[in-house]
Amino acid sequence: MNKRLLTAAMVFVLVASSACIKEISSDERLERDTERSNALKTPTAAELSKLKCDDVAEEAQKARDESRSEEQRLNVYIELLDRVKGRTSKFEEAISRDPDLAYQEGSDDLIQIRDTCIRAQADVRHDLEGLVREIMLLPVVEEFKGGSATKVARTNYDVLKIAIEKLELDDNDAMLAKLTESEAQLGSKESTRRRR
Repeated sequence: MNKRLLTAAMVFVLVASSACIKEISSDERLERDTERSNALKTPTAAELSKLKCDDVAEEAQKARDESRSEEQRLNVYIELLDRVKGRTSKFEEAISRDPDLAYQEGSDDLIQIRDTCIRAQADVRHDLEGLVREIMLLPVVEEFKGGSATKVARTNYDVLKIAIEKLELDDNDAMLAKLTESEAQLGSKESTRRRR
């Protein structure tokens, strides 16, 4: 009888050990119990996947070309900044309305596109700020004609003001005040036109 009891106990232990419940982590339980969203199959996701910011780098090269006038360069940067800001804000709006666009499995492509736009916006903003600050160091220059020097605006102040306002810098007011002083130094508004 001891042999039977021993055999029964061993069988019970084997059965019990093979039937142990495997513990799963909280993340695995949450993943299993959470319904999958179809956010990545919506028209919004399709629209976002078409927004690319890879083209911005090529166009930024035009703005860096120092053979172009500063006014032309400012205009290119302003247009690029508006474009990438618009694309980035579309991503942020869509993701704030439907977070599954960013946090669901398979959303890596959308996140990569969004991150490219964010980097492009930062690069364009950095370059534009550098150009604006360079111009603001010397907004009035002397132009020599017929043996005499005349003070003229270094670039079109209207375009420069737009660039300053787009950048939304901490010292916007100081820069705009400096431009107003420069305009007063030049006399009339007509003299603020870009020198040729």
